[in-house]
Amino acid sequence: MAETIRELVSEKNVDKRIEELGKKISEDYAGKEIHLICVLKGGVFFMCELAKRISVPVSMDFMSVSSYGDGTKSSGVVKIVKDLDESIDGKDVLIVEDIIDSGRTLYYLIDILKKRNPKSIHLCTLLDKPERRVRDVKVDYVGFNIPDEFVVGYGLDYAQKYRNLPFIGVVEGAE
Repeated sequence: MAETIRELVSEKNVDKRIEELGKKISEDYAGKEIHLICVLKGGVFFMCELAKRISVPVSMDFMSVSSYGDGTKSSGVVKIVKDLDESIDGKDVLIVEDIIDSGRTLYYLIDILKKRNPKSIHLCTLLDKPERRVRDVKVDYVGFNIPDEFVVGYGLDYAQKYRNLPFIGVVEGAE
């Protein structure tokens, strides 16, 4: 059976919420520089849109930390695929994620990054599934709390498909 996509959060609502997050982050980091760390690949769409809406100076770096295969469930196995290009020593760091569900990946990532001596480290996610949490991670900025459904769009994929959808959709008929 082929999968279909049902819209969960419209493009208009995603844009509006990112605008609100950018404003709040700008207020919270007033007078500071913020170093955004994007968790690839899914976080790239969100981070680019978020960065455009932050009014304080921004620098960026990218990491790829994987805990998924081609399926719809977390494998529980976390590995660094691509590490940071520059030091975060003494920087105010904001990790930008597309989605947090179990929390395993972010728990692991935050633990690694804290050992690199940032001035501060906070977490921003476009989507959060708090009911799926198995590891306690503090999420400072949340775009949307969503139900436990498999979502795509705005950077999120299903077997590398649907990242380019401008809205958040639910995959129906996925195996």
